[in-house]
Amino acid sequence: MFVAGLDAHTRYVVVSVVNSRGELLVRPTRVRVEDRQRVLALLAPYRPLEVVMETSSSWPWLYELLSGAGATFVLAHARRLRAIAEATYKSDDIDAELLARMRLAGCIPAVYATPATQREWATLIRHRTTLVRQRTMLVNRLHAQLHTRGLHLERGRLLTRAGWQWVKTEAWPHLSTEQRAVARSHRRLLRDLTPLIRAADHHIAQVAAPIPQAQLLMTIPGIGAHRALVVCAEVLPIARFRTPNHLASYAGLAPCSKQSGQGPVRHGPIPGGANRWLRGALVRAVVSHVQHAPTSWLTQYYTQQKARVGWPVARVATARKLARVMHAMLRTKSYWQNDPPRGELARVHAAADALTASASD
Repeated sequence: MFVAGLDAHTRYVVVSVVNSRGELLVRPTRVRVEDRQRVLALLAPYRPLEVVMETSSSWPWLYELLSGAGATFVLAHARRLRAIAEATYKSDDIDAELLARMRLAGCIPAVYATPATQREWATLIRHRTTLVRQRTMLVNRLHAQLHTRGLHLERGRLLTRAGWQWVKTEAWPHLSTEQRAVARSHRRLLRDLTPLIRAADHHIAQVAAPIPQAQLLMTIPGIGAHRALVVCAEVLPIARFRTPNHLASYAGLAPCSKQSGQGPVRHGPIPGGANRWLRGALVRAVVSHVQHAPTSWLTQYYTQQKARVGWPVARVATARKLARVMHAMLRTKSYWQNDPPRGELARVHAAADALTASASD
């Protein structure tokens, strides 16, 4: 067995190969990205071969290139490779060789290499998110101009005709010459962004339509094509997560836990490093679910937790429960039901009992 370590950059890749005894067969060699055949030629004599590299923007094309050549591709979690990140002496050559030796020693924290289809879904989702973020930035700048003149307009109204009519009639006389120029230019940009966002939403609905898992998730009140596609892009196949808690932990919805010796387990905040796309979609889905299904058991759970710990913590707790439900739905290929799954009903009742006990105290 042979192990190749790759340290990939935008313009070149450093390749190093060791055998099962740890002997260095190919010293760290720099290959330009354009010379892909040389990468294959360097690795061709060594089979069976495992290729390991860190997560980066370069891994997808290397994955397709090397997997097609018969090599086993291993994607390493970049943030957890502290042996490389904290090394005193660090270079591309050292990183490539160290990746190979760490894989040989079984010290590589591997992550799932997403297939090309799911990467396409993720690209579409991130493109739509970028457009919305740019629109929000423009609206916020316009609000800032209004605030400097002591004017206030409700959030969201700047994206409506009535809101812009208010700006023209009520706010315009109070704005300076440069502020009016900013308003005009931002208005033009918003006019260009709005149809792009609508087109992206339409395309997302078309992409999600033939995906069975997305159709299952869309039966949950408050989950549309956009959030269903986010979940599909980030978690499929669901067999990757053995239990619902594994999915909740992957989404960064499980609190950090610490224990020393035989002492008690102490729970802290949710982790900062997690799948932010999945966590954001689930947390925002709680708000939509409460609006669309005010009598569902999940809404009742959110209401109980909100009264006990406040809405920020309640949203995360409810999103964690929603992740557990999604895991069950995808695993059993079942639709959303107003009755909670087995085990969840007891947790809801326990939360209600705790709330009643605290109120009586």
